[in-house]
Amino acid sequence: MGEATEAPIFAPAFQAELETLFRWRRDVRHFRRDPLPTGLLDRLLEIANASPSVGLSQPWRFVTVDDPARRAAVRADFEACNAAALTTQEGVRVASYARLKLAGLERAPCHVAVFVEPDPEQGHGLGRRTMPEAVAYSAVIAVHTLWLAARAQGIGLGWVSILDPSRIRAILDVPETWQLVAYLCIGYAETDAVIPELEREGWENRSPINVIAR
Repeated sequence: MGEATEAPIFAPAFQAELETLFRWRRDVRHFRRDPLPTGLLDRLLEIANASPSVGLSQPWRFVTVDDPARRAAVRADFEACNAAALTTQEGVRVASYARLKLAGLERAPCHVAVFVEPDPEQGHGLGRRTMPEAVAYSAVIAVHTLWLAARAQGIGLGWVSILDPSRIRAILDVPETWQLVAYLCIGYAETDAVIPELEREGWENRSPINVIAR
């Protein structure tokens, strides 16, 4: 066991800045091509690795994608899936959907695929018997931790979900047991805004909180 340390007391100024960080976290689609400082992506992934997980299983698997051929294959899969998605939208929403750039795959300097090992040995199965999906939820928490850590450094992150998971697994040549959770584009955003792009573009509006008391 590690040495006991005294828990920090976070001052009101830090609490306010943390809330500001939460509100300025955006799903970025438009990136500059500037590279990240050397070692920064590794540092962000280390922070994400400190995320909580069911049974301390740490089921996330990070894959950095730097090979141009693999990136091109991912982009081709996105274009195929995006074309298919367009057929599900009707009327004026088709034009709206087509106008939105839903991936920063071409310009973002860093690509990271996040997979989950659905039955990891680590954690000895604790907390998974009744809710096995908690393993995937743990990987999502790691993505969110990475997202916030990146934003704190002035780095943007975009989550690309218009992809075929099985094809991405094959493109990246990872174990067949791994399941794709997220494909992330990471880099400096062209612009920053506290209002989500989809809201600015008229696609959807954020709803107020809905809490049900029992």
